[in-house]
Amino acid sequence: MQILMLSWEFPPNVVGGLGRHVAELTPALVQKGLTVHVVTPTTNKQNAGVTVENGMTVHRVFAPTMEVEATDIHQQAREINQVLADYVRQVSATTGPFDLIHVHDWLTSFAGIALKQALNIPLVATIHATERGRVRGHLGSSLQWAIDRAEHSLIAEASQVIVCSHYMYHEIQNLFGAPTSKLEVVPNAVNLTDVRNGYGPQELSAFRTKYADPDDQIIFTISRLVFEKGVHRLVQAAPRVLAEHPNARILVAGKGPEADNLKQEAARLQVSNRVNFVGFISDEDRNHLFRTAACAVFPSLYEPFGIVALEAMALLCPIVVSDVGGFSEMVKHLDTGITVYPDDAASIAWGIVHTLNNPDGARNHALKARQSVEMLFNWPRIAGLTIEVYQRVLDSQTGEKPNLQPT
Repeated sequence: MQILMLSWEFPPNVVGGLGRHVAELTPALVQKGLTVHVVTPTTNKQNAGVTVENGMTVHRVFAPTMEVEATDIHQQAREINQVLADYVRQVSATTGPFDLIHVHDWLTSFAGIALKQALNIPLVATIHATERGRVRGHLGSSLQWAIDRAEHSLIAEASQVIVCSHYMYHEIQNLFGAPTSKLEVVPNAVNLTDVRNGYGPQELSAFRTKYADPDDQIIFTISRLVFEKGVHRLVQAAPRVLAEHPNARILVAGKGPEADNLKQEAARLQVSNRVNFVGFISDEDRNHLFRTAACAVFPSLYEPFGIVALEAMALLCPIVVSDVGGFSEMVKHLDTGITVYPDDAASIAWGIVHTLNNPDGARNHALKARQSVEMLFNWPRIAGLTIEVYQRVLDSQTGEKPNLQPT
C-alpha cells in the first residue's frame, strides 16, 4: 500500500516543526507496514535524486527557482509545485500506483490538488498553522490573502484534514467553515530514543561552559525568531528575573527576521550581558541545553502545537509556556509545568522566578511531563492514529478499498 507524501521541508532542508514532523512520521508509518514515497523540493542539484531512507523512498526534486530568496513566496511555491507535480506524473507509472496523497500545509497544496485530480486518488491534508493565526487575524497584504486562499482551497479539496490540537480544530472550523466530519485531531510526537541520546554528566558539564559560567542558572529558549513566538516578551521579562536571580542567564537560540530587534531591545533594557543570542544550534546542542537548563521558556503568542516543548519535556527540563494554543493542551499548570499569560512580560517573569525558587517542585513537574510524553506523544501511537485517518478516507470511497491496518 503506497502513500505519496508531499512536503516543502525534509532533511537536510528543515526550518521548523513541519519538516521535523514529516521526517519522523514517515518512518513510523513504514514500521506500521505502509509503503511511503516522500516528494520534496531541493535547491541542491547534487542532492537531487531518489534514495531509500529508514524504509521509505525519498524523491528530492531539483527546483532551481527555490534558490532565489522569494519576495512572493506564494508565486514561488506555485512554480515549484508545478515542478513537483510534473515529476510525480512522470514517475508514477514506475513507482505507483499511489493509493492516497498526504500534503502538509499550503506550500505543497497546489501539487497535491493537481495530482489528486490527475491520478484520481484521495487527498489528506495536515494543517500545521494558518496565515490568519500567525498574524492574529489581520491579513494586511496581498501575499497574506493569497496564502489564506491557498489554505482554503486545500481544506476544501482534502477528503480529511488532520490538525495537531483541539485549538487548531476550532481555528480551522471558525476561519474556513470546515465541517467537523472532515477534521481529525492527531497530535505531534517526539522520537524519545533520539532526543535522549547524549552526553554523560561530565561531558554535559564541559559542554555547558560554552554558554554559561559555572554558577549561572540557564534559562533557555529556541525558536524561529519571528514576532508570533513572543521572544520579545521574554527579553522584556529579563530585568524582573535578574532582580531576583542575578546569576540567571537567558540563552536565545534560533534565527529569523526579529533577531536584530530582539538584540536592540536587550540593549535598551541593559540586559545584553545576561541575555545571549546564540543563533542557529544543532539538534544535539539543543538537547544538551535542555538537559542543563534550569528551565526552558516558550512565550509564544500563537502556537498551534509546540513540538519544541515536547522535546524539553522528554529531556526532563522544567518548562514555562504561554497558556495558548497547543501549549494549553499539553501542559497542565503546576503539574507538568508552568503556564503564563501570553503577551505578558510580567507573567513570564513570574513563571521563571517561581521555577527557579522551587527546584524540587520543578523536578516533580518535569517527571510528570516526561511520563505524559511517553504515554501520549510517541510516534508509534501517532502513526497508528494517522493510519486510522487514511483508512476512513479509503473506506469512504466507492468500490473495494485496500486495508491499511498494520499486519
